[in-house]
Amino acid sequence: MKTINIYGAGLAGCEAAWQAAELGVKVRLFEMKPHKYTPAHHSQNFAELVCSNSLRSDVISNAVGLLKEEMRTLGSLIMEAADATRVPAGSALAVDREKFSAYITEKIKNHPNIEVINAEADSVEEGVTTVIATGPLSSDKMARYIEEELGFGSLHFFDAAAPIVDADSINTEIAFFASRYDKGDADYINCPMNEEQYEAFWQALVSAEEAELKEFDREEQKKNLKVFEGCMPVEVMAKRGRDTLLFGPLKPVGLIDKRTGKASHAVVQLRKENKEGTMYNLVGFQTHLTFPEQRRVFRMIPGLENAEFLRYGIMHRNTYLDSPGHLDATYRLRGRDVYFAGQMTGVEGYIESAGSGLVAGLSAARRALGLDEVVFPRCTMIGAMSGYVAEGGTGAFVPMNANFGIIEPLPHRVKGGKTAKNQALAERALDTVKEIKEKLDEDRNS
Repeated sequence: MKTINIYGAGLAGCEAAWQAAELGVKVRLFEMKPHKYTPAHHSQNFAELVCSNSLRSDVISNAVGLLKEEMRTLGSLIMEAADATRVPAGSALAVDREKFSAYITEKIKNHPNIEVINAEADSVEEGVTTVIATGPLSSDKMARYIEEELGFGSLHFFDAAAPIVDADSINTEIAFFASRYDKGDADYINCPMNEEQYEAFWQALVSAEEAELKEFDREEQKKNLKVFEGCMPVEVMAKRGRDTLLFGPLKPVGLIDKRTGKASHAVVQLRKENKEGTMYNLVGFQTHLTFPEQRRVFRMIPGLENAEFLRYGIMHRNTYLDSPGHLDATYRLRGRDVYFAGQMTGVEGYIESAGSGLVAGLSAARRALGLDEVVFPRCTMIGAMSGYVAEGGTGAFVPMNANFGIIEPLPHRVKGGKTAKNQALAERALDTVKEIKEKLDEDRNS
């Protein structure tokens, strides 16, 4: 029987192990608990939910809801456990976190093709197909191995990123396209403010509630003050003076709205996050505000009053790889029999992490068996995520939740607004995943 090694028994590692074992591959699953815990983990069980017990929307016209349904179609253990331990939460899927982790732990430990090895790993076994799913709080030993031996050079220990909004939710009757001083193409969307609007925005920003840092984030911040100075949160910059932002990210110089011929008191610029132009980020708006406060304050920006946030600004410890150029669309390290899965690849969220584990585990097992790997197309949410990890966007690579901004657009317009368009995208994705599942079943039975 072919054998693969998987390191880490979080959501991604457990999903990868399950997919491989179900294909008939022997899995050796390495997990350092209970001998050693990260600062965020406390339970001996696998797939521990360290933050919320909510797995977010379960509606397929929502991006993460679509991802869940794709994973159900593909036989996901994480989704099986979530459905078995769900608690009432309206249209969202929430779980009893202890029962959820216990369910997964029992399934993994009792699978005849999975051997659990309780030990901290500081390297991977050469010559064996491997999945590394040690999470955003990987041990120092494993982090050094990934950096030095696997050629990543360095990991990103802090994620300081600006919010990203859906292009369709930007009000272009107020915002306008232009580049500063008309240099180059008019690639930026510009949100103009008069003096009164800027004053109200500034007051809201400096008084907004910031997210509470976890203890291990506070310690890391103390050691990496230069990182924070170089990626200063916009609210910190604002507190340095009423006009500080006017010489920074809200500088209006060289940005004239040709519809009026006038300069504005302040301008917020938005830059394309992907080549399709379905997502835009708020330039210079790295922030540590709570998500509700980001939604409240940033919707005060003219043109963003109805903005749909595909990803909120974040600033916390989040060990992840500079994946584009290193990993392919199966999460495999190019030129090696080593796969990665989970948040360390650049996906954000419980379900997204599990989804990457599904792809990595399935691909690693098929590779070990001498079968072709499965590359999910970008018209599916699971394929859009792996494609984003492999290729990135237009700027610096930052982690991303599942969202319809990264999925391949439809070749035609859909009447009925955004929900109808997302429903059409979801139906196309699920039809594609069902076809792939049928082919995988044929391979398994042949």
